[in-house]
Amino acid sequence: MSGPRLLRSSAVFSAMTFLSRVSGLVRDQVYAVVFGANPAMDVFVAAFRIPNFMRRLSAEGSFSMAFVPVLAEYKEKHGPQAVRELVDRVAGALMAALLLVTAVVLLAAPGLARLVAPGFVPGSAKFELFVEMLRLTFPYALFISLASLAGGILNTWQRFAVPALSPVLMNLAMIAAALGLAPLMDGSIKVLGWGVFAAGALQLAFHLPSLAKLGLLPRPRLDFAHAGVRRILTLMVPTLFGSSVVQFNLLFNTMAASFLVGGSMTWLYYSDRLLEFPLGMFGVAIGTVILPHLSSRHAATDPDGFSRGLDWGFRLCLLIGLPACAGLILCAGPLMATLFQYRSFGELDARMASWSLIAQSTAVPAFLLVKVLAPAFYSRQDTRTPVRAAVVAVLVNAACTVGLFALLLYATAAGRQALEAAGGDWRAALAQIHGAHALLALAIAVAGWVNALQLAWLLRRAGVYRRRPGWGRFLFQIGAATVALALVVGAFRLLWPDWSDWAWWERGWRLAAMVGGGAAAYAGVLLALGLRPRELRG
Repeated sequence: MSGPRLLRSSAVFSAMTFLSRVSGLVRDQVYAVVFGANPAMDVFVAAFRIPNFMRRLSAEGSFSMAFVPVLAEYKEKHGPQAVRELVDRVAGALMAALLLVTAVVLLAAPGLARLVAPGFVPGSAKFELFVEMLRLTFPYALFISLASLAGGILNTWQRFAVPALSPVLMNLAMIAAALGLAPLMDGSIKVLGWGVFAAGALQLAFHLPSLAKLGLLPRPRLDFAHAGVRRILTLMVPTLFGSSVVQFNLLFNTMAASFLVGGSMTWLYYSDRLLEFPLGMFGVAIGTVILPHLSSRHAATDPDGFSRGLDWGFRLCLLIGLPACAGLILCAGPLMATLFQYRSFGELDARMASWSLIAQSTAVPAFLLVKVLAPAFYSRQDTRTPVRAAVVAVLVNAACTVGLFALLLYATAAGRQALEAAGGDWRAALAQIHGAHALLALAIAVAGWVNALQLAWLLRRAGVYRRRPGWGRFLFQIGAATVALALVVGAFRLLWPDWSDWAWWERGWRLAAMVGGGAAAYAGVLLALGLRPRELRG
């Protein structure tokens, strides 16, 4: 795929993803208004982490990274019949594995609850609700993993719109559950579990007509001896571990957050959702588009095209990542107040969520760069190198979490007072300190930078990327533009320091002015310093 086509494909994917992010924002606003931030909402967030873990392994991780390069190679070097046979056998193997995993999780839900949320006391109402929610939400993993198979096929054929749009169906299902079912069930959080179940089935069904038009609607065949299936399984083993290691950061933080003040998981959830705008609209879009391109360049033995694609991806990530980082940090409070601080979601909730957003936003450029760096290895069917980097990142996350919690408890006045009140029990002490959840977000940010810097160094050492001319000028341009953005947004923050007393429309136009002013300053300085859109076409 040429540079202009890469840019157009990323634009299409980003536009479709923008629709899903906007509907996701509306969904989260509905959550905040109807359910707020409380222990019951914490339970839903924790339970949904498990099927979401499976989604990230398939849609954005192990399966996709192994399947797409092999499928691209079959498309490039073999005939349509061989491609159809590969799709049928892969579908059969994936479905069999997913049915087995789903059955095990449904049966072992209580034991899994003890592992994932050790802060939820077995036998308590919170623990029992977690088990029930896990059983309601986990079948989503089955549906969405099969949808990711369909999405991988469509992406390989440059059909990016349907996979990017399918999350809208989930958001609509969740909104309908919260607004339609919750009043009928006395506001029970369980309606969100039923919404997740329905959303998975809808997303899978949405892909099927497009596959049928391509003549690639899978007819599942269980054949683990097929050469393509064996090849994918061989590639998946290390990537499965690598993707699991990366997602363990989130699971580890869920375990840690289960010991914190009620509402902590929900505050982390809302800050993470706002990060999904730059990461989902641009990071996943760039990564999804660039993987088939790099795979085809590698299959066609075109090292120059491979390197040019990487260079394009790096520049686009930094062009988006630096202003997103500065903007999210400076606008964290106004964003939370404007989008979520209504009815059940109070001023304290907005402030707590903004703290974790600020902490995690420091790594936005790193999170975006990983979306290009990891496919650079997977497209070459090098699945071991990202695993080693991911292991180090997870260890860093765990060490940072433990170290930061220790500093909070033993090196701050609030921590020492909480320890004394809890009789020296660190778990009871952590459950008394508001804001401890922000340390979890900071640990994730540190681990994100460690992961990105490792992958960049290893890629350079592999010699497959050659930096193109103009990087010094480009970094000066985006650096100066980011400073201009920060100055404009900072001036607005000084002008409007408190956002709590305004009506929603007053908050809305002020936030629009702040974000629009910062964006205009960023774009204006870039244009003044000579950066033109055509330079991003590769």
